[in-house]
Formats: sequence, C-alpha cells, structure tokens
Amino acid sequence: MKIAVLYGGTSKEREVSLSTGQGIIEALRQLGHDVLAIDFNPSELINLIEQIKSVDLVFIGLHGKQGEDGTVQGMLDLLEVPYVGSGVLSSSLAMDKAKAKQVFSMHGIPIANSQTYYHYESLNDICTKIKRDFNLPFVIKPNQEGSTLGLTVLEEWDQLEEAVQLGFAHDSAIIVETFITGRELTVAVLGNKGQEKALPIIEIVPKSKYYDYESKYAEGGSEHIVPAEIDQDLTKQIQDQAVLAHQALGCETYSRVDFILNKKESPIILEVNTLPGMTPTSLYPDAAGAINMTYEDMINQFIQLTLQKYKQ
Repeated sequence: MKIAVLYGGTSKEREVSLSTGQGIIEALRQLGHDVLAIDFNPSELINLIEQIKSVDLVFIGLHGKQGEDGTVQGMLDLLEVPYVGSGVLSSSLAMDKAKAKQVFSMHGIPIANSQTYYHYESLNDICTKIKRDFNLPFVIKPNQEGSTLGLTVLEEWDQLEEAVQLGFAHDSAIIVETFITGRELTVAVLGNKGQEKALPIIEIVPKSKYYDYESKYAEGGSEHIVPAEIDQDLTKQIQDQAVLAHQALGCETYSRVDFILNKKESPIILEVNTLPGMTPTSLYPDAAGAINMTYEDMINQFIQLTLQKYKQ
C-alpha cells in the first residue's frame, strides 16, 4: 500500500515524534510499503491535503498537541482517509487529563485525588486554594501535555508559584494531584473494539529520582522490567483495568495505559496514551517484544487491525 506517515509536527514533543516517525517509516519500508514521509506542519495544510488524498492509509506518528488531541484525526475523517489509531473523541478525551479522570472514575477505575485550575484565575488565588486543599508532596502538571513536559513534583512550598507558572506556560489549565509513592507500571493494549487484549505489564525503574523526560527518552535513562514482577491476580487486575480504560475512552487499535502501584499494592491510573512513543527506547515496542512480536510485526498488526476496522 501507499502509506503516509505524519511525524515531527510543531508541538513541544517534536523531537520525540521525529524519532517515532523514523522507526515507523523504516518498519513500513521493511514490510514493502510505499511510504510518504510527511514532517507535519499545520501552516501547510493545502499542500498536505493534496498529498494525503493520494494514499491508502495514514500512520500518525505525532505526539502532543495538533497530533494526539484529535485535530489531525478530524481532518482525516473529513477527507475520508483511513488512519491507524483512535478517533477524534477518544484522542481528545485522553489528551484532556481532567476529563479522562472523570471517565475513569465513572467506570470505577481508581484515580489520584486532583483538582484543575485555569489561567483566568489569579496566581494568588490558585496558590491559596492549593495550600488549602493539598499536603506536600504533590504534582503540578499541564492538563494537556505529554512526556512530563511542564511537570513539577512539589516538595517545598517555596516552589509553588514557579511550578504553577511553569504549568501554565504549557497549557491554559493545570492539574494538581496528590503525589503517590510506588512502582511505575504501564500496559500496552492492542485490538479492535470488543477484542482488546493487554500485553505484558512493564515496570519502569528510572535511574533518576522521578520518571522525567530524561528518564523516558535518554538511552539508559530507565530500566524496563517486562513482564513486571507482580503476582498473577494483581497482574490480571491491572491488565483488566487497562483494557477498561482504553474502552471507556473509546480508543481504537492500540494505546498504552500508565499506572502507579501504591504501597498498598493498589493500582492508580495516571493516563491513557493514544499515540504512545515508538522510539528505540519506547515502552510499547518492549511490551510487544515480550510476546515475541518484532517492531515490524507490531506495525503490521496495527495496519491489519485498521484494515479490518474500516471493512466493517
């Protein structure tokens, strides 16, 4: 097939997306497809639309805003061009952490205590409310951002104003969330609607104090233990919650669901990634590898599931 890969983009996760895109492009070429590689730029939409109209399928390798948030998916829907992955609503919901938390809570999936604050509130009012509602330590992060960009784990009150301002530098809304000490886990979900399955759980052991941007993308920044060393019953519980979260948001084909396993061994969901990283150090390919699925096999599986979906 002729497959367009949208990658790069203009979000703050551009560098990660460039790496993801290169991995997908190389895999598609290995599989024998004719690949049209497009470094996505929203300011060049007319030219982009003409290119996309000529392809059989689009593979989205973008991360962050204007890629992972449903906007590109909406454009492709209007053009009636098939694409791999989740649609407009589920992409937008997953990107909006506050809305996603509401959906998770409605489905009985445990979430951390959190509050959302908006840029139109005064800095003084926000800080006063946070001091009233939270005890140290807690997390401040942009509502719609990925890769831990703009995130601060607050351990001292004198960091508060700076952390709030950093969050607002990335988005017009921020989330303040109780910091949960525990094990970082992630679950890859794969399959068309009603047939989703969870791949082996990965435990992430960062080399630094927190699982930050450097831990995620620097080679050797974290250790991935797959499958995670968790008993069978707890493994099933977490995998079932991952599939439920994927379904609750309406995700399609694939996603990756992040959890913290607290000290009481209760899983707390963090977020669902509808376009998880596909770089050489990324988690989803590691989970696929744990069931003897090569990177190329994984990409081919995404394509086959997508073709099945569009035939229905």
